[in-house]
Amino acid sequence: MKALEKDELYQNLQGFLKAKGVELSAGSYAQKIQKSCGLLSDAINTSQQGLARAKTEIDKKLDQLRQVIHEKTAASGTGAAPPKQQTSRPNQASAKAAGKRPPPKKARRRRRPS
Repeated sequence: MKALEKDELYQNLQGFLKAKGVELSAGSYAQKIQKSCGLLSDAINTSQQGLARAKTEIDKKLDQLRQVIHEKTAASGTGAAPPKQQTSRPNQASAKAAGKRPPPKKARRRRRPS
């Protein structure tokens, strides 16, 4: 968005009021309105600059976050990843010796005839 000039807001307000039948003549009341419009224009311009700066910072942080997620979830390219250590499961003989029952075997599913 383009920055507002100092008197741009006041001129637009003056044109709007003139179209509605109200004319701002030179005087203390018009000067205060003009000064208020100048302050409002400055506030708008400053907030636009702040939002633009915040947007670039947010985009930068979001790109960093995406990069970290990509690095954590991407498959290793070399294929030489260290093997995972498997926990040793007790066999049936040692399970009987310890007085524990071995884990049940999984049942096979049979196909139904078509």
